[in-house]
Amino acid sequence: MSATASNMIPLGTKAPDFKLLDTISGEYRSLLDLRSETATVIMFICNHCPFVKHVDQGIVALAKEYQGKGVAFIAISSNDVDNYPQDAPHLMTVEAEKVGYTFPYLYDETQEVAKAYEAACTPDFYVFDKDLACVYRGQLDDSRPGNGKPGSGKDLRNALDEVLEGKTISAPQIPSIGCNIKWKL
Repeated sequence: MSATASNMIPLGTKAPDFKLLDTISGEYRSLLDLRSETATVIMFICNHCPFVKHVDQGIVALAKEYQGKGVAFIAISSNDVDNYPQDAPHLMTVEAEKVGYTFPYLYDETQEVAKAYEAACTPDFYVFDKDLACVYRGQLDDSRPGNGKPGSGKDLRNALDEVLEGKTISAPQIPSIGCNIKWKL
């Protein structure tokens, strides 16, 4: 498993809009349909990445907690399913049900959305404020497969708490580390 770091787009970057298939509902959903007037978390994940599998239950717990506070969560998979068939949309549906996703799990078939967000790895996390300006990009926490650190979601949690309090994110923003997005050739 190779470790790839986030690209860390500039803070203040506006969230690019999209319209993608939600593999849970079977409907096409756009950012404007799914966003929150409070804060919106966009996560690039996939089914097979061990870095994602390491944190998937933590993501679900964090989402459940913060959705109750008005934060929207959106997951997107952009992997090349021709070469990584375990990330195919029908298996995304199965994975979402198995793990218990309480948020849309969108399929970025053309990979244009991943490119627009400059996503590099899975998982890759972004927090956008009520105006859809990026206020956080980086890691969930410093837990990684095999490093022995417990998953807490502390980095993303701290960012969301400050956004909800109307504050600027004060903690250093550390790139996420994960499997590289599987780009089409």
